[in-house]
Amino acid sequence: MPQIQSRFEALLSPRLNDAELADIPELTAQRAATLIERIDGARLFGHAYALLTNLTYGTYGPHDVLDFAYDHELAGVCIHLLDGEERSLGAMSDDELRRFGDRARALGLDVHLEISTTDDDDVAEVIRIAGLVGVRRIRVYSRFEGRLSSVLSRVEADLRRLAALADEHDLHFTFEQHEELKAAEIAALLRTVDHPRLHALFDFGNMINAAERPMDAFAALAPHLDQVHMKGVHIMPEQVGTGHRGVLMGSAEDDLPGARMLFETLMLGSEEPQVIALALEQENLYRAPAFRHANEEADPFIPYREMSTTGIPQGWHLPDLLQAERRWAVNQVTHVREILTRLRELASCRVEAEALAGAR
Repeated sequence: MPQIQSRFEALLSPRLNDAELADIPELTAQRAATLIERIDGARLFGHAYALLTNLTYGTYGPHDVLDFAYDHELAGVCIHLLDGEERSLGAMSDDELRRFGDRARALGLDVHLEISTTDDDDVAEVIRIAGLVGVRRIRVYSRFEGRLSSVLSRVEADLRRLAALADEHDLHFTFEQHEELKAAEIAALLRTVDHPRLHALFDFGNMINAAERPMDAFAALAPHLDQVHMKGVHIMPEQVGTGHRGVLMGSAEDDLPGARMLFETLMLGSEEPQVIALALEQENLYRAPAFRHANEEADPFIPYREMSTTGIPQGWHLPDLLQAERRWAVNQVTHVREILTRLRELASCRVEAEALAGAR
């Protein structure tokens, strides 16, 4: 059993600091049995951002995202209303949206919609489209400029409005920590509003730009999570903060404790899994600057941020980038499933060892 624990710790330890290494839990027989159950039921989702270049500069549309998820035996897809440009969900007719929803259901895929705002008109439009497609889960995040105290007040007001709309339309809204707000700030807002249809989405890398460590941010948001975005990030120090560059998840450049975050995500929830979607959001070549700083004042100024996008980096030719991106998306599916397989093997060994010890 010590050998099993040692292998378990080795799997979870990359990119952790000393305190986090000391905090790796013991793989007890009971915890191992729960882990096996959670892995067997893990709901991996394809994320359109992993194919964003093909959606923006190529010929892909939302149906291609469905095809990717189906081909790789995923549970669903996360799609932004704008993904696919003139082919996007936001550009489809009502009949086309209904057909898209029908096709997703025929393929056995859940659909979660995403927008990059909490503005009234955009929220009304995503609710309309959700009704036509047959969607109940919508991701949002705010992009307000101003003093932090003012931004948080505006976000709280928006969350209260979203809660009322969620009740009215039988929806769930998930607020993502998106580079400018700290996890504890979002958690405090969700506790204040305290509504069962409002949740948090944890992005594996966005806390870097808010001057937080991944495991600290995860711990703060854990009670509120219902979805995660998984990806790889290379941390880029700036003068008084940190930005990041998207890299292949699990690569040598990836500075995130991805295996540990995946394990902790799986284990959330006492009786049932708390997180219902583990989205594969490979964002290779994406760049984002620091939004929060180590020496910031008590009520810092939060700058306006544009919606996330990844252009065509210098040195890349579009046909090569389109082809490479499709491979990178598959690479992440393979990488995450490899971690899940290794975790399950260790958990199975621990359960079997306990059974043998009890039989003696």
